[in-house]
Formats: sequence, C-alpha cells, structure tokens
Amino acid sequence: MSSRAICPSCGEWVQLPDHPTMGQKVTCVHCEADLEVIETTPIELDWAYIGGDDDLDDEDWDDEELDDEDWDDEEDWDDEEDLDDDWDER
Repeated sequence: MSSRAICPSCGEWVQLPDHPTMGQKVTCVHCEADLEVIETTPIELDWAYIGGDDDLDDEDWDDEELDDEDWDDEEDWDDEEDLDDDWDER
C-alpha cells in the first residue's frame, strides 16, 4: 500500500512509495515541485533543497571583503535623528 501526503506548493495529494523515509525526494505530479519527506508520522513534505555549483561557500562570507564604505556613515544616522527632533517640535 502506497502512502500519500499533501504538496506544500499546490495542495494536491502526492503519492509516495511504501514506507517513505526521512529525506526521501519526490516530485509532485501536479505542479512538478521538488519535495522532500520531512516527517514520517504523519507523513509531511516540504520543498527540497536542491544544491549545486551555485552554492555559497566560506569565500562568499569573507569579512575582509566588507569595507566601512559599504555601510552608512554615523553622520547619516545623526541627520535622521535631527529630522525626527524637528518633526517632534511641530
């Protein structure tokens, strides 16, 4: 007897093989969403993570690449506070 679960993308029933396992990948025949079994009792599906060459790695999070120039100067924040004070005085 096969199992079934609701597709989180389209809300239709998705047929699964007998005894689905955590992490098992399936595709919804109605909307073609790539899904993954995230719970087995009761069976629950979620969108599957599809990794590839475009994945971020540690190099993408290198702190040295961020300069102070990338962020607003403190003076900009001070100007905004002054505007708020002017508004409150009205």
